[in-house]
Amino acid sequence: ERPKGFEAGLGQACPWLIDPVLLRFVHVMTLSPTKLTRGGLHNDLVNPLLTDFYQVTMAYAYWSSGKADTNAVFDLFFRKCPFGGEFAIFAGLQDCLDFIENFRYTPEDIAYLRTTLPNAKDEFFDYLANLTANDITIHAFKEGTLAFPKVPLIRVEGPLPVVQLVETTFLNLVNFASLVATNAARFRMAAGPEAKLLEFGLRRAQGPDGGLSASRYCYIGGFDATSNVLAGKLYGIPISGTHAHAFVSSFQSMDELATREVTGSDGTVCPDFPGLVMEKLALVKEAWPENMLKRHLNANPKELAAFTAYATAFPAAFLALIDTYDVINSGCPNFLVVALALHQLGHVAKGVRLDSGDLAYQSKVCRKIFDWAADRFNAPSLKEAIVVASNDINEDTLHSLETQGHKINSYGVGTHLVTCQAQPALGCVYKIVEADGKPCIKLSADVQKVTMPGKKLAFRLYAQDDAPICDILTQETGDTIPEVGESILCRHPFQEQKRAMVRPQRVEQLYQLFWADGKKQQQLPNIHELRQRVRDQMASLRMDHKRALNPTPYKVSVTNKLYSFIHDLWLENAPVGELS
Repeated sequence: ERPKGFEAGLGQACPWLIDPVLLRFVHVMTLSPTKLTRGGLHNDLVNPLLTDFYQVTMAYAYWSSGKADTNAVFDLFFRKCPFGGEFAIFAGLQDCLDFIENFRYTPEDIAYLRTTLPNAKDEFFDYLANLTANDITIHAFKEGTLAFPKVPLIRVEGPLPVVQLVETTFLNLVNFASLVATNAARFRMAAGPEAKLLEFGLRRAQGPDGGLSASRYCYIGGFDATSNVLAGKLYGIPISGTHAHAFVSSFQSMDELATREVTGSDGTVCPDFPGLVMEKLALVKEAWPENMLKRHLNANPKELAAFTAYATAFPAAFLALIDTYDVINSGCPNFLVVALALHQLGHVAKGVRLDSGDLAYQSKVCRKIFDWAADRFNAPSLKEAIVVASNDINEDTLHSLETQGHKINSYGVGTHLVTCQAQPALGCVYKIVEADGKPCIKLSADVQKVTMPGKKLAFRLYAQDDAPICDILTQETGDTIPEVGESILCRHPFQEQKRAMVRPQRVEQLYQLFWADGKKQQQLPNIHELRQRVRDQMASLRMDHKRALNPTPYKVSVTNKLYSFIHDLWLENAPVGELS
């Protein structure tokens, strides 16, 4: 079946790209081991055995100890924002819910687990064979929401062995998704709102699943398109791509071109497009010394043949990679020659791509040449030709280009984006905070690793300009709930002197019920709606929290009652040392 919202957003690819095919039907049963859901792709490899072995050994120990029915609560959160920043984007919730929805041990799974636990009682495997997620309750942030350290993103409640068994899978699904979405959002900030961002990372990604996940979450985080054709098909992400250096290098002369006809925008046919290109080459050669370079044209004829071949195949979507031989002396003028031939037929050449060298300088020279040629040859569309830059771009590159006054319209980003080279893991953790109604705390000499016990609610407090001021955690029952216009004491969870009175102008409860009674409790957004939510969330955050250098830490706080509860439990559980 065609999933709801699947076609939404297709055809919104960058205008210089080949229009994506609108997929009317996808025969998902042929894509084993995957299938489509509303938000994208569900991978059948994400099953209860995708876990760490110690989850299974703990489950057996719980069961053996009579704790199979113990009700437990776990929090999933991270301790530090990634990439030296002060925010993260929460992603991966849909994948977690799809996993829970399909949580079953197959007979083959049980047979394998028997070999790993040869001394376990048979009744335990009967228990596993009948295990479902029907008794689990999941509260979480909406996917695509801004997230900050120590505030639980997901709260999982249910029978202790079951909620323990989902730990590793949940962490696997949330850690990478949130990290990549955050990385993409940071690239979007660095590039600015107008630049087209293209994810080119499939060939450098960590395997097929890593490549597909990266394409999905880069799009959610703010990228406009992907080079990953399968991701385009499965998720409805616009796809982009032109040609590589190999295409240019493979041509030797115009004589190789088997197809010579090009149909103009008005339907008339040019029978000899390569001949028209050669006519334009003569005109450009004659005029070339007039431009800002003040030199004679000596462009590579092999490159011109390659550009002509590509334009013949895609006259309405011609974008040329111009650094195979020489950007300024060959690639740019050869593009210009073909663009003028297309212009005569009513087509608009889309632009050029730079993949090496000084990107800022080259982009400025190309822009000046385009503007000169637009006036010199009466081809105003050349002023709209875009410059795409690739070449191992990272966040620092984007900030540097901005200071150099570049003329780049679009970026193709791969390795640094999908592999998150600046920080390879987010570091989400999954900690028990309550068992049988009794609070649980994990202590550590490192205060950052001390957990906040008990079931909690989370609220986001907003200022008069509707920018978030801070997040505050409260106990689930019997605690002060923040209200609009009412002052509330917000305390740092562990530093006694850090506190402030906050009078919010808007209060948002962050947790929503997403899973209960064995089913999802609300319809989940599609990928395009998630992308818009991330955009809205990023726009709401103050600039000082988002800046690349020394961002202002976002405040995460607790109520006075929760503060006292944490520290009383801390003292109660910490052993008292003895000196002698």
